[in-house]
Amino acid sequence: MAPICFFLLILLQTISSQVAGESPTTSFACNPKDASSKNLPFCRAKLPIHVRVRDLIGRLTLQEKVKLLVNSAKAVPRLGIGDYEWWSEALHGVSNVGPGTKFGGEFPGATSFPQVITTAASFNASLWEAIGRVVSDEARAMYNGGMGGLTYWSPNVNILRDPRWGRGQETPGEDPVVVGSYAASYVRGLQGNDGGGGGDRLKVAACCKHFTAYDLDNWNGVDRFHFNAKVSKQDMEDTFDVPFRMCVKEGKVASVMCSYNQVNGVPTCADPNLLKKLVRAEWGLDGYIVSDCDSVGVFYDNQHYTSTPEEAAAAALKAGLDLDCGPFLGLHTENAVNKGLLSEVDHIDQALANTLTVQMRLGMFDGSSHPYANLGPRDVCSPAHQQLALEAATQGIVLLKNRGPSLPLSIRRHPTVAVIGPNSDVTVTMIGNYAGVACGYTTPLQGIGKYTRTIHQQGCSNVACKDDTLFSAAIDAARQADATVLVMGLDQSIEAEFRDRVGLLLPGRQQELISKVAESSKGPTILVLMSGGPVDITFAKNNPRIAGVVWAGYPGQAGGQAIADIVFGISNPGGKLPMTWYPEEYLKNLEMTDMGMRSSPSKRYPGRTYRFYKGPIVYPFGHGLGYTKFVQTVASAPTVVAIPLDGHHTETSTSAGNGTSSFAAAGKAIRVTHAKCNKLSLGVDVDVRNVGNRDGSHTLLVYSSPPAAAGHWVPHKQLVAFEKVYVPAKTQRRVRFNIHVCKYLSVVDRSGIRRIPMGRHHLHIGDHLIHSFSIQAASLGLGVIKS
Repeated sequence: MAPICFFLLILLQTISSQVAGESPTTSFACNPKDASSKNLPFCRAKLPIHVRVRDLIGRLTLQEKVKLLVNSAKAVPRLGIGDYEWWSEALHGVSNVGPGTKFGGEFPGATSFPQVITTAASFNASLWEAIGRVVSDEARAMYNGGMGGLTYWSPNVNILRDPRWGRGQETPGEDPVVVGSYAASYVRGLQGNDGGGGGDRLKVAACCKHFTAYDLDNWNGVDRFHFNAKVSKQDMEDTFDVPFRMCVKEGKVASVMCSYNQVNGVPTCADPNLLKKLVRAEWGLDGYIVSDCDSVGVFYDNQHYTSTPEEAAAAALKAGLDLDCGPFLGLHTENAVNKGLLSEVDHIDQALANTLTVQMRLGMFDGSSHPYANLGPRDVCSPAHQQLALEAATQGIVLLKNRGPSLPLSIRRHPTVAVIGPNSDVTVTMIGNYAGVACGYTTPLQGIGKYTRTIHQQGCSNVACKDDTLFSAAIDAARQADATVLVMGLDQSIEAEFRDRVGLLLPGRQQELISKVAESSKGPTILVLMSGGPVDITFAKNNPRIAGVVWAGYPGQAGGQAIADIVFGISNPGGKLPMTWYPEEYLKNLEMTDMGMRSSPSKRYPGRTYRFYKGPIVYPFGHGLGYTKFVQTVASAPTVVAIPLDGHHTETSTSAGNGTSSFAAAGKAIRVTHAKCNKLSLGVDVDVRNVGNRDGSHTLLVYSSPPAAAGHWVPHKQLVAFEKVYVPAKTQRRVRFNIHVCKYLSVVDRSGIRRIPMGRHHLHIGDHLIHSFSIQAASLGLGVIKS
């Protein structure tokens, strides 16, 4: 019995220490109890990190170095360094998608926030950062308990260019500025913007992916492993690169992931112009570059970019790749060195310097001492964290239609509600992809059931809705109830990684079920949609029997409660669509493989996103209703913006590219690089008044339209600022916008050059023109902003 008792004692001590928030008894490296390594220079936490990194690399053999170039990095026992799995995910909560994190024991789950597309609909940057802080708290707690890593390959900051993309749900939508702002905010939350680590220390290391022009998984026989994205310099500069640039320069992200696809014939993970020149040198990445999983193998095996595996390994490392998610570099790098294709010092040592620096910034070489050692199981799924998940879902839900108005429903007038639909009582559907194990779930049926009596019928056995077997029972339920809530839409069987949609309509016979239930319902019919990408619900928008339409995205673990709170008016909806909802006919002759953003009438190419598309829509980008009314007026704004030149340039124009823009060629645009941009901002004060009877949050979306003479290649309008402001009923708040002129009021010409158009610009909030002002060049390089 003695050995069993001893084992139980040790087990209880281990659990007790984890509950108390203490670090595990073993360290990744530099364990103070390991006499062989604790006094080595790379283990001395007080030395500068670059000195420690140089010392460690100098002690490694080539064979040991190569084994550190892959995500499943191997231990170096003679130096007291353990195995490390780099691949963990935290897209909207700590996830077990990557092998670096697992659930069980004291960590059965983690807080599962809404999918990113839903959270983006809040247009609330402070919320995005707060979610990042919570996720990194839970990640650190799990690391302390030996259940997770510290390097998280999140967020996904690709543009939702095509509404069919199966991974659009992972992104913050279609607008580059919104996506970039989300990236910077979420990364700051994840990596620790509170100074807890001190200096350049990291709480966890985030990663912005997938660089670049990656937004096709598997469409019409073309998959991401073979796709060559043909992208113009113009679209690269003003669309695809914007979020990554903001992530690196403003978010100070610790990692960037290159994508599977080629861009203009070169695999992104083998392109030195993208990785070494742009991300590392121009944008100043302070961290490491990692491949999407097996990307190096993909450009050798699938794309046949090189003749030998050694050449592929050399191409990746020479391009600036530091870490391979996959085994490829571990298998072929040593032979590449032996064949003279790579320099051990110039390429392998530099790659390791970048990865090891991040690990040291995380405190992984400081033994068991780090500023987050007190985080433990009690910090995962805490009440405060779960409340934030509910708040995020509530802020992200968008009210698309409210006829009458019929919403919110009255608990008194609607004591019985029919809850119908394949998504009416779901759990894992609500958390979308790249999710972990949630703390718990509140389904829509459970949420609505907290306020009223429910009659539940699925109507369809799943979202595919292939037959009408369950229709009759659903129709009968609607006839009996005082109101009907249909919870329909999509799930991961319809849109997912490596699963792009064929069209935009609801699957199967969902539309038929909705229409028949609405026609038979005794009371108002409310349609709630779960989806990542947009859906063509023109029929519901135009059907007077459907009183209200709510888009919930994938609202996370508390989604059912958030939906119920919106439907019954406990919460006032304030979300706005982060993407355009197109009609099905938008896709006619529109190939996903065409990367062009701008329309081409001569080619019958419609253009993409609200910035460049001008055809019919179901609901526009930024659409969202509420239960109160807000009025906004400009309190102060300048009428003239004078652009100071940098002193070396007196010209106000250069060619706009290809000689086709009369606007720039006529001398009416200034290169951003020729202007003094540092503190050049447009200050606008906007008063927001809530004239309704309910407290609520108002989302201000501020757009700029360039001068009419700027040419058809500029955006119709572009978002330049946004702000979420809470305004109690019958009160007023003032919001200050400082719009960076060079960043947000510039346009990109066909040569990829960013320019500031001279002339009359217009500011809009939503569809309302609020202010016009002129931009002009300042004389003699001296400029001021005039009011």
